[in-house]
Amino acid sequence: MSAENIQIKAQVDHHDINTCQFIVDRPVHEGSAVFDDHNKAKEHSLADKLFMIPGISKVEISGNLVTVTQDGGQDWRQIGKRIGSAIRFFLSPPPEVPEGDRLPPEDVRLRVQQVLDEMINPGVASHGGYVELLDVQDDNVFIRMGGGCQGCGAADLTLKVGVERLIRERVPQVREIFDTTDHASGQNPYYAPSK
Repeated sequence: MSAENIQIKAQVDHHDINTCQFIVDRPVHEGSAVFDDHNKAKEHSLADKLFMIPGISKVEISGNLVTVTQDGGQDWRQIGKRIGSAIRFFLSPPPEVPEGDRLPPEDVRLRVQQVLDEMINPGVASHGGYVELLDVQDDNVFIRMGGGCQGCGAADLTLKVGVERLIRERVPQVREIFDTTDHASGQNPYYAPSK
């Protein structure tokens, strides 16, 4: 099932503008589930991904409906794209590597780059950052964080919780992921190097 073919329609609740319903053209969950904090959301991979978006306070999933409530600080036009990407990512299974088959290094590079382009960089761009693929050697991935990510106090969390997890889910062959960023240098809105 291709992520590009999944149709999602967003509809903001007229009675509560902090709630938006995402209507998906196929079932997302059998039955109903409500997650009102990140700890509960860890039980469901889609809810877990949605709670990684800043400002999300509640997720309800029922059949083909995903209802998301936020704290009011976000523009639905911005976070709606990230929510749609998370739903598509959840519904499209990661490429499988048959047992005993190894992907050529260039295929590993292309898959990692695709994860960065489609899943990671749209999210970190909202904070003025980006993640760049530098190299792939022996199934080890070398990345660099830039823009608002360089020197950001949350960069390590972004790397561990977001970047590494998504790359490993989508490209299971990857061994180690190395952040080569020099977080102590350069101009950055979140970090002022000591003199």
